[in-house]
Order: sequence, then structure tokens, then C-alpha cells
Amino acid sequence: MIFSAKQSASSRSRAARVVLFSLLTVQPLTVAISAAQESGYDTTADKLMVRDHWSLQSSAKVNAAGDVISTPAYAPTGWHEATVPTTVVAALVKDKTLPDPYFAMNLRQFPGVAYAIGANFSNISMPKDSPYAVPWWYRTQFAVPHAYAGKSVWLNFKGINYRANIWLNGQRIADSNQVAGAWRTYEFNVTDAVKPGAENVLAVQVFAPTPSDLAITFVDWNPAPPDKEMGLWRKVYLTTSGPVAIRYPTVISKVNSPANDSARLTVTAQVKNATGHPVHGMLKGRIEGVAFEQKVDLGANETKDVTFAPEQFSQLILAKPRLWWPAQMGKPNLHSLTMSFEIDGAVSDRTESQFGIREITSELNSVGGRLFRINGKNILIRGGGWTPDMMLRQDSQRLHDEFRYVEDMGLNTIRLEGKLESQEFFDIADHEGILVMAGWCCCDFWEQWKHWKPQDYEIAKQSLRDQIYRLRSHPSLLMWLNGSDHHPPADVEQMYLDIEKQLLWPNPVVSSATGKESSVTGASGVKMTGPYEYIAPAYWEEDTPQGQAHREKCNPGGCGGAYGFNTETSMGPAVPPIESIRAMVGNDHLWPIDDVWNYHAGGGEFKNIQVFNEALAKRYGSSGNVEDFAIKSQMQTYEGVRAMYEAYSRNKYEATGVIQWMLNNSWPSMIWHLYDYYLRPGGGYFGAKKAMEALHPVYGYDDHSIWVVSSQYEDVKGLKLTTKIYNLGMSEKFSHEDSVDAPADSTQKIFTLSDVPGLSPVYFLALRLTDSAGNLVGSNFYWLSTKPETLNWARSTWFMTPTLSFADYTAISQLPKVKLSVTPHTESDGPESLTHVTLENPSKSLAFFVRLKVAKGQNGEEILPVLWEDNYISLLPGEKREVTATYRTSDLGGSEPAVEVSGWNVEKSE
Repeated sequence: MIFSAKQSASSRSRAARVVLFSLLTVQPLTVAISAAQESGYDTTADKLMVRDHWSLQSSAKVNAAGDVISTPAYAPTGWHEATVPTTVVAALVKDKTLPDPYFAMNLRQFPGVAYAIGANFSNISMPKDSPYAVPWWYRTQFAVPHAYAGKSVWLNFKGINYRANIWLNGQRIADSNQVAGAWRTYEFNVTDAVKPGAENVLAVQVFAPTPSDLAITFVDWNPAPPDKEMGLWRKVYLTTSGPVAIRYPTVISKVNSPANDSARLTVTAQVKNATGHPVHGMLKGRIEGVAFEQKVDLGANETKDVTFAPEQFSQLILAKPRLWWPAQMGKPNLHSLTMSFEIDGAVSDRTESQFGIREITSELNSVGGRLFRINGKNILIRGGGWTPDMMLRQDSQRLHDEFRYVEDMGLNTIRLEGKLESQEFFDIADHEGILVMAGWCCCDFWEQWKHWKPQDYEIAKQSLRDQIYRLRSHPSLLMWLNGSDHHPPADVEQMYLDIEKQLLWPNPVVSSATGKESSVTGASGVKMTGPYEYIAPAYWEEDTPQGQAHREKCNPGGCGGAYGFNTETSMGPAVPPIESIRAMVGNDHLWPIDDVWNYHAGGGEFKNIQVFNEALAKRYGSSGNVEDFAIKSQMQTYEGVRAMYEAYSRNKYEATGVIQWMLNNSWPSMIWHLYDYYLRPGGGYFGAKKAMEALHPVYGYDDHSIWVVSSQYEDVKGLKLTTKIYNLGMSEKFSHEDSVDAPADSTQKIFTLSDVPGLSPVYFLALRLTDSAGNLVGSNFYWLSTKPETLNWARSTWFMTPTLSFADYTAISQLPKVKLSVTPHTESDGPESLTHVTLENPSKSLAFFVRLKVAKGQNGEEILPVLWEDNYISLLPGEKREVTATYRTSDLGGSEPAVEVSGWNVEKSE
């Protein structure tokens, strides 16, 4: 059903508008933080972004050398226009030289794409005739302000993949021996080469990585573009300072927990002498009302770290500090740090940045799982694995949108496997209170240590230094992983540990994301046990630490059950809603499933979604068309994702963490996400959101028990839990009420369901949790089968445990059609709109798995991104409820919002 939602002026309070505005717009505060922390310079001074007016060309078509290309006299005739940051292929797609690689199988037609479908291209050499087997030139011409005269001028590259020769105004600034490493950052003193008050020309010759380089890989998540992400893929800019510059200002906190009544701060920063002679000066700092300073002597061109410790600077011992907390636990308070370097009373450089006062610790629990504490309080890590765009394109608004989805679902953590994100990413995480797991990637040269040569050790060393320097100041960083699928050998791990200690990394360090024990640091306290393929909902609770008989079939640390800390796991594929399938494969390949569908699956063991499809057919019945397949897929993904998060929540703190693999996709995909590439939330999204309710009633698939889980950090008393079971025809078969008190951060078993006679093959369990005033504070709705679903543990592999017998939900096809009463109302105030939808089920039947959308006018496109209060809901006979969607008003494009309601057995009408 589609309904027009007439708009009216909002009467909401200003406070509510501010909250919603913070959810729906790019915040200026975040941008300011980013600038200050990224460059370590005064945000009021000049910063020249070298972003626009770049030209790009293959060296095969360029005869001139860098000293000529980097002069105004050179004319880049016939070159491609580009904006930096960009990879080579991203630029060629943007200027329409190449078609959209995200649609259907277009990417397979790109020159240089000859690797087998599903193969990891990072470990394969480029074809000799690939256009990217030769270096490419980036060139730009730009004016440098007169004000730069007499100052030290610094040229920054925040990411180059992989090697480069750099030329400025005819002078070579660095060569490809000095510039090597995708995860390094570069800053060059170009004072002698830059021309203030004149046109300047910058030329960069970039070389793609080889299989023997410490580069960027997407493993088996998705295909890779044929250039292997070669190019200037992060920002390029100029900054200025006096003789001495300040970089990487950082505050490290030690909190007196659990009282949290004081904190000891250590302040550190890097200072760089840009001159060829010694410099004597004063490094000063101020944290709000607290000032500190010390004398610094620098040799010619010397760079060193300067530290203010609370043992020497007692003013850095703060009483009653405002602490930074993850959003789930409290407010992510941020403080201001100002630092300056003065020479003979004159300011040489000044920085402004923000930091949080918090301390993160960890320890191993009784089952060997790593338990994390923030400021002395336990936290169950519930997150998802992040990926950037397949062509490493950066979009600030999309980044904010994705963080809003993370917050909306109730996740508290994002894991970065090797894809160490932009400064803006971490600034948003700091500001919003989202934790970040960061570390190196698997499955390419980063973990092929036995093949490393001396220069690889040096690149790895410098890469880690650059990343630790830029990340250590962020309160959102939860941990650093020195390996992913394997821990490094002893010499490499010790090299990493020495760097982390030297640079005062403040958070736990874990040897790898697996349960493999390191000879240097011992047990990791985490496990990477999957599964990654479709798994039945009961899996997470049936696999226990005591299940020794089947654990040898899985990975180190056990299988994926809800105990310990699982760094990557999922219920398998995540087929998106029908609209995304159409956008991904095109009308010619909608049905049946074919090679185009499979191309948008994964790599390695995951090149198709056959296991998921077979389970879907056996559990819900065979599909005769794509629409039926898509809605059933949302059901199966909803119940699977919900079961995973609920099991880990129920079992805290024997269970200490779970990372859904994955959170998002780098391109349109049929697998591993909680929301799809088009930012369309589907069944998995709302299954996760339901499981993450602050006060949440839970059903145990393993023993039919009923639990109440509190994920909030305050006690709640006087709750009432109502449990009801209904047959397919909506006859009530069981009803029970319990009085419940929910202590802070708790989990408690309320009772176990006994056998209920006379159940239909499919029946429904409704759980409602109300407070002392009768307000609904938590709910859940399960569809269950009288046919037992059992797992074949004996046939477990590293990525899945097969289902031996499937639940049977085919009887839901017998649900009568229901026509809902739908009343939409939209209120709009500036940047955001809220559409309230009142749904009422006037029938005597269940309205099952009801989906709501807001579109840009009648028959218009769905508005995305959108924050639905709830979705894919079920309404009992006579039930009435209101559901609200929040979105940007500008996304309406001037149209009236139209609400569309559909569902498994909802009568379709407009």
C-alpha cells in the first residue's frame, strides 16, 4: 500500500531538533577536529588543499620526465581530468572512460581484469598488457599564497599506493625508494622548492603494487579493480609553520577506576625542526584551564617526541574529570588541547585538537575470552566489520550516514581489518562514542612474513609508526591487532610491540584476530571462528565451551558459539531487498539466480549463495520468482542476525564480544552486510536493531528459556514481562506474566517454556516488557517451528556447520491476506523530516513481516538513507502501533513523501 504523507510544520522542541539535526547532517565541529588533528597546525592559519584541477595520464602516453612535467611550460594535452584523492580507475570511471563497475558484470570487461572470478587479485600479478602495469602520472598546477614567503612549507600526502616519484617545480622531492607503502603518510619540507605568490606545479609518478608489496586487499569480500587501487588515494595539501612544527599532539589518560574521581594525563607531541641549524624553544600546552610548558632543544633538521608526564607536571592530575564514554555507557565528552612552540617569545607553530579522558583495559575471562573495560566498567563488544568503497572513493556525507546506521542499530564497535580509515572517520567515532578495533589485514603480503626482504621490514615498521602516531590520540580506539588471520613471527611481533611502546600506544594490543597463541605475548583472548556461511539460529547457543567433541573441526578458540570474543562471524549471506537486487544485477538477470548474482557474492569458498538458498527453500519453501525469494531472504536474515547478537548478549560475560562479518559492503553484494551498498536497510539490519534494545526480552533457541537482557548502565525496577504463544490461526496457546528487576548491564533467565500442546506447525512467540507505568520498553516476536532444527556438528568446517534437519516455516503461506489501516503524517523542520505511520490490524489474522518505506512521491524512489524506529514488524489481530522514519528533507527533492506498506500477507493496494 502506498499513502501520501502530507507535511506540516513541526511543533517539536528545539532540543529534539538539535538531536535529530546531529543525526542527519555533516557537523562543522567534526570537520574542525579533523583539520586540527590531521595536520597538527593552527586551524586559523592557511592550509592549502591540493584537491582540484589534477590531470592524469598513463606513462605509456607521456614521453617527458618529471622535471619537465612539473613545470608550467608543460601542457598535459589529452590527459584525464581528476580530483584528488582518487585512484586511477576511480578517476577513469568518474570521467566516463570506463563504465559503472558496480553494475552486473561490467567490471569483468575492464582492461586488466583477467584474474579468475573469486580469486584474490592482490596475490596475482597484473597481466603484462594491463594499462596499470606501467606507472601513471598525476599533475596539478596551483597558486601558492604570498603569505607563505618566509615560512617553512610542508607538503603532505596522507596516502599513496604504492610507490611514487614526486616532483615540485622541476625539483624531485622524493623517489620511489623513499615513497613506498600504501599505509604510510608522508610530509616533506618543500620550503626551498615552493614558489610563494606564483603558480606551482606538482607531478607525481605512481606505481601500482605487486603481489610482493604491503598494499591493500579486499580478501574474499569482493572483486578488486584492475589498478589494485594505485594512486593518490588520500588527501594532498600544503601547510606552513615557523622554524619548528608540531605534529601528533596526544593526551593519554589513566583513570582512577572504579571511583573515576581522578585521572592522570600524559601529554605528548612530535616537534620537527625545519631548519639546518639548532633551535632552542619552549613547547607549551593548555587543557582548558590547565597550562604546562618545557624547554626543548632541537638539532639541525631534528624530529623528536616531547612528553609531559604527571609525575613532573602535577597539574596534569585532574580531579572529577568529565570522562569519555561509548554512547551506550554515557556521554563521549571531549576536551580541548592547545599546544604551541615558541622561539624567543614568537610562536613558530600552534595546534588545536580534542581528546577524551578514558582508559581501556582488558583481561582474560574463565573461558579465555578477552573482556574489555572502559573506565573500570565491563562492556560487551557488539559490532561489525567495516569496508571502504571498492575504489577507495571518499564521501563525507555517506560516512556520516553509515555512522548513523551504526548508532541506530545500537552497535558500539566497528572493526577495521587493515582498512585504516580517514581522519574524518575517527573524528566521527570520537564525537559519537563508537569504539574502533584497528589492525593489519590478512591474506596478502602483510602476512607472508617468510618472503619479506629487509625493505619490507622497514616499510612495515614505518607504516605502523605512521598509523600509531595518527590513531593514538583518538578515544574511540579500542585495541590494535598486530595480525589478522595469523599472529606475526616473533621478530616481527616484537618489532611492532617496540614501536607501540615507544609511541605510547594507550590501548590493549592483541597479537592477531585469531585464537592462535603467540610465543611472544601468549593467548590472544579472541577467536576468529566464523561461521561465514549460512548457519541455523540455534548454532550460537548450542555451541558451548564444553562442546569439545566438535570443536576440533573449527578454528583455534572453538567454533563460533556465544562465548569468548569472536572477531568475525555471521549467519552467512545477506540477500538485500528486491530494489537493491534490481539495481545490482539488472532486469535481464533478476530471475533465476545466475552467474551475475554469484559474481556479487564473495571469493574463495563464498563464490555463490547456494547454501543459503538451499536452507531458504527447505525452511520457507521454494521460490518461483525474485520477489518471493527476496522477502523470504529478509525473514531468514532477520532471524539469523538477531539470534547471533542475542546469544552473545544473553551469555555475557562468558561471551565478551562479537563482530558481525560484515557491517557494510564496498560494492553491491549478496553477502555479509547489515545494510547494503545502496544504504538500504533490510532484514539483517532490523534483526540486529531488535537484538540491541537497551532492555530486551530474549528467547533461547537451545533450551526454550526466556531471558531479560539489560544493555544500559542503570538499574531498572518494576518491569513486567508478558509471554504469549499463538497458533498460526492466532488462537492463544500460552500466556504468562513475570515481575522483573533489571540491574545495570545484566542478563537473567526468567523461566523455561514447557511443552505446549496443540501447536500448529508454525507458531508465534510474543514477548513484551513494560515499565512500572505500563510503557513498552522492549519487545520481541519469534516465528517458530514444531519441527526441530538440528545441526550436523560432525561435519563442521572452518567456515560453517551444516544443518542436519531444517525447521519448517512453509505453513506461513496459509496466513490469510490482511488489509491494514495505514495513517501517515509527516512533520518537517529545516534539514530533517519525520514521517509517522500509524498501523492498525483490524483483522483476526496476523499481519506478518510488515515492511515500510518512504518514497519521493507516489511511485517514486525510496528515500535513503532513512532511520526507521522499527521495520519488518508483525501486528497481532487488533494491534495498533506507530512507527517513525527520519530522513533528510532535501532527499525528497521537493516531492511529497509517500508511504508504502507491504508484507508477507499484507494486501497490496494504493
